[in-house]
Amino acid sequence: MAAENQRYKGIIAVIIASLLWSTGGIFIKMIDWNPVAISGSRSLVAALVLLAYNKKPKITKSKPQIYGAISYALTVLIFVIANKLTTAANVILLQYTAPIFVAILGIKFLKEKIHWYDIIAIVVVFSGMILFFIDNVSTGNLIGNILGVLSGLTLACTTIALKLHKDESAIDTTLIGNLITFIVAIPFILMSMPSLKSIIVIIIMGVFQLGISYIFYTYAIGKLTALEAILFTVIEPLLNPVWVYIFDGEKPGKFAILGGIIVIIAVVTRSIYISKLGDELDAKS
Repeated sequence: MAAENQRYKGIIAVIIASLLWSTGGIFIKMIDWNPVAISGSRSLVAALVLLAYNKKPKITKSKPQIYGAISYALTVLIFVIANKLTTAANVILLQYTAPIFVAILGIKFLKEKIHWYDIIAIVVVFSGMILFFIDNVSTGNLIGNILGVLSGLTLACTTIALKLHKDESAIDTTLIGNLITFIVAIPFILMSMPSLKSIIVIIIMGVFQLGISYIFYTYAIGKLTALEAILFTVIEPLLNPVWVYIFDGEKPGKFAILGGIIVIIAVVTRSIYISKLGDELDAKS
């Protein structure tokens, strides 16, 4: 029962992280600045937030920490660049090829088994997401779309590394990743200055959309399997068009609404099934 309570805490944490992440697309579109500079500045603010939360970071120099920090830096850089090259909906959809990559990488690096209900959940989730963005997926820059898929791979690598590093300090991996992102972006930041509005949006993104969100996500990683954690983050692409509708007046189409319903049902059904399975095992033991 205690393990199940911890799992529920992990689910709540990853949902909160996803809610915060979902604001990224609309915020990035609001900033008129070089995408690498945006990413680096946002990561600097996020790093300060993470330092305030964890005042004594552990730099272990272990392989999971090094690889995790690099893949994290690549994820946040590629995501912002892709959002400037193609539609936010395209980037979100293509980035969420991540569960497929996590499922594959999890077999080798985490020794996690893929069950029949995981396969069904992945297939249904992706089917729903295709419907959700079917009105937008045909448009957008080819390079931006390719970067969207690449960000899905790097996000999966980050999730695997954080899972491997959970017993030490996964949050320090994201801290290092943010610092790497900032260092890479320094030349681009020095090239020009953004407007006051852009600076305010970057600070908001750094604090909430990247800093606090990863505090919740790294907590969730220790309570859930890597595949489960990444599946629950599909809340992010579902909410992304909602924020666009609220702030930009873009109304989701019928396919989008249908796709959203399918994704939510798939994730919730899988979670309920696993809970019942756990209860049955506890009853037998």
